[in-house]
Amino acid sequence: MHSSDANKLKQYIEKIENLEVEKTEVQEQISEVFGQAKSDGFDTKVMKKVLKLRKMTAEDRETEDFLLDTYMMALGMIPEDSRAQDEQ
Repeated sequence: MHSSDANKLKQYIEKIENLEVEKTEVQEQISEVFGQAKSDGFDTKVMKKVLKLRKMTAEDRETEDFLLDTYMMALGMIPEDSRAQDEQ
């Protein structure tokens, strides 16, 4: 490996290492915010679900809801006629 290639490689590795440190710091900050929200009485599991849903398109959310209902009905967790009522 040429010295210029080795230098480039070293720069990439060091940049990735620095980003990993930043990522850890940001994750710690996020955890602190969740901790504050929890102490204020918010359900952090639901907040995480809301964050996930906000990243999705309306179409993707509808598809996920449909599949969730379908799977739950197949497992007997909700009655099959409830979907028909929801569609009315």
